[in-house]
Amino acid sequence: MVSEKRDAAVLVVGAGPTGLLLAAELQRRGVRTLLIDAHDAPLDWDRATVVHPRSLEIFESLGFVEGFLSEGVKQRIARIRSAGSVIGEIDLSICGSRYGYNIGISEEVTERFLTDYLHRLGGEVGRSSKLVSLEDRGEAVVAGIERRFMREEVTVDWVVGCDGYHSATRGLRGIELVGHDAEEAWAVFDVTLTGWPEPYEGNFNYLDGSPVLITALPGRRWRVYVRPSRPSSEDGDLASDALAAMLPYHPGIGFDDVTEPVRFRCHTKVAERYRSGRVLLAGDAAHVCSPSQGHGMNCGLQDAFNLAWKLALVCAGRSEADLLDSFELERRPAAERIVASGEEVDHLQTMTDPEQRRARDATLRKVFGEATSRHHEAIAEAELDIDYASSPIVMGDVNPALQPGERIPDTIPIDRAGDRSFLHELAHRAGHTALVIGGPSARGEDLERIEREARAAADSSLIEATVALVARKREGWARLGPDGAGDLGVEGVTVLVVRPDGHVGLRADRDHAEQVAKYQSVLRAGRP
Repeated sequence: MVSEKRDAAVLVVGAGPTGLLLAAELQRRGVRTLLIDAHDAPLDWDRATVVHPRSLEIFESLGFVEGFLSEGVKQRIARIRSAGSVIGEIDLSICGSRYGYNIGISEEVTERFLTDYLHRLGGEVGRSSKLVSLEDRGEAVVAGIERRFMREEVTVDWVVGCDGYHSATRGLRGIELVGHDAEEAWAVFDVTLTGWPEPYEGNFNYLDGSPVLITALPGRRWRVYVRPSRPSSEDGDLASDALAAMLPYHPGIGFDDVTEPVRFRCHTKVAERYRSGRVLLAGDAAHVCSPSQGHGMNCGLQDAFNLAWKLALVCAGRSEADLLDSFELERRPAAERIVASGEEVDHLQTMTDPEQRRARDATLRKVFGEATSRHHEAIAEAELDIDYASSPIVMGDVNPALQPGERIPDTIPIDRAGDRSFLHELAHRAGHTALVIGGPSARGEDLERIEREARAAADSSLIEATVALVARKREGWARLGPDGAGDLGVEGVTVLVVRPDGHVGLRADRDHAEQVAKYQSVLRAGRP
């Protein structure tokens, strides 16, 4: 039998972006958390560089987006070239986020911001600590940790492996990564471009010869990803490969101060399951994809943001452990999507047959030439096309403007006592928030009654705040902008219960109090 004594509620293995965010969010919710990492110190350089709009929205909600905005570079466009011309362009200003751009910043800086956030919450990283054994005893997990050749055991309620592609957590639980290794190798290096004639704030793709992707970094530097023309066993200059692909378009450019040249292999894989008893996987331990679209790290951050509030509810005894099954049901499809998308892009990049390349270029011109598909590409690049509509723990009335499972928009203005802000900022960072919204046909007495009923139905251990809004000004209530209710598809009175991760858990256009009560029952049970 396992002793009642616990060293912590949760052991998080791996202090990359996913593990850091997860540990910090658990710490903020009062969950005793141990975070360990096998490395002696943070990495000095890591190849991921793009922070997408959805990740910026997450960082804003947690209060530390300013560091990314001040130290990073805004990447507003992505431009694709082939056969001597531009065949497509993504303009992120149309993506639907207030952050109409990616941020270019090297991953080690992202980790620094996340580590600072963790430290402010009283957490720390246990370095030089390698997970060497796991024993799930049903009531708890006993984990063996090796620290500089000394071994100790810790007893925790849950373990989350955020320890990357070579995850010890996943290996110890016998969970397979399903997929395959990419046939073509990648290489990466940082460089200063001389004579660059294009905008600086962007990403640029070249699909001729050895495919090349360049992405803007601070200090007018660029991170260059290239498919090497020769295997690593042969002599070859990675910078020459990249420059050869770019010179036909920009004859006056040159490369200066090339640093951090690294060859690496990619994988297209997703874990066969995200949970095994009291052990879960997130980030690169659960999914790995091509770097061609920059989704890997960002997908891991969304994993952490999704899992943290659920695990906190379970650790506090407010929800049953079945709630954790929704983590895989919501996040695994998102991983499968980015893995499939990255594989498709890799296939398009590595075509060598001239006819196939001409067909590819024609297809891309058509996709980026149509407003609807161009908008879809921008949303996908921003990672705003992820919703949890099929999740068993979201529910309610369907409306095309905003459905259960979708992210609450961050572009709807409100007025609170003369201070202008945005609707999504009303959502509580730690718990669920019920928004009682009056549309054009809402009567004041109906809104007041439904607000009272929603408050009475709300259990504060699950729904931590209830806020009333109305399209016309009313004392004590926040006021939506003139089109706010319409943007949400609200005509009469609607109750939206917004989850801590910013997604709508419940939409109730009718039977408001009854639906709020039913939603809370689902949260407690962790299933319908």
